[in-house]
Amino acid sequence: MRFADCVRSSIVLADGAWGTELQKLGARFGECIDAWNLTQPELVRCVADSYVAAGSRVILTNTFRANPLSLAEFDRQENCDAINRAGVKISRQAAANKALVFASMGPSGRGGLAKGNRTDSDLTHTFSLQAKALASEGPDAILIETMTSLSEARIAAAAALETGLPVVVSFFFDPGVGPRKHGTDATPESAAEILTRDGVHGIGANCGFGVREFIPLCKRMARSSPLPIWIKPNAGLPEIVQGRATYPITSAEFARSAAELAEAGATFLGGCCGTTPEYIRALSQQPPFTKS
Repeated sequence: MRFADCVRSSIVLADGAWGTELQKLGARFGECIDAWNLTQPELVRCVADSYVAAGSRVILTNTFRANPLSLAEFDRQENCDAINRAGVKISRQAAANKALVFASMGPSGRGGLAKGNRTDSDLTHTFSLQAKALASEGPDAILIETMTSLSEARIAAAAALETGLPVVVSFFFDPGVGPRKHGTDATPESAAEILTRDGVHGIGANCGFGVREFIPLCKRMARSSPLPIWIKPNAGLPEIVQGRATYPITSAEFARSAAELAEAGATFLGGCCGTTPEYIRALSQQPPFTKS
């Protein structure tokens, strides 16, 4: 399978949350888990392996916050190239021709320059460095995910497109599914339409809220763009219990929405925060994925 084979007429099973799994393996809240690609690659590989074994046909890389500005928070900006390259290598080895590898790029974060003082040139530089490092190890595509700023998403997409790889851009929308205080500063329609015109190869949404809320959101994006659509809901909104985030939606409840999301236009379906290999395994047993 190649990225070009992933079209709106089919649905492809993606992976679940990486942070959730790495925390089970000992990662502390607020730690630079991207650096584990260098310091504990065997544990990162365990996460990738677990999703392939669960049935994922697309897995990500442990590089969500591996851009220079985010890494600067941990004084690791000089390791940007090595962290990103190692992340792709680890997922490539786990995929073993059973799954595609989409290299993960997240928002620029708070490190380095003060957020209010950043210029478009600063962001172009930071995203270009990460995209080039990821592309050097040959992933199947680049996924720009959990974006809340349309302008930053466009800059990241332009940098990623320079690599020649397929590029998917996924946004974090407010539970109200519009431009509100805690979500993307654009509607699903405008985000999809603008990024489609910019030349990306897929659009979508991830994180923020539970699986049922993603059904109308997916429909709105599908009506606004002919591109493949990436959908990764949370296992609900987290609650802190004894210092740990817990999620209310079970794997069975999560999986029951698979058919509706497929009908709503999802091309790629997986999970974000709180989802695990158990959730992916439950999805794999649903009709959208068991037809063939």
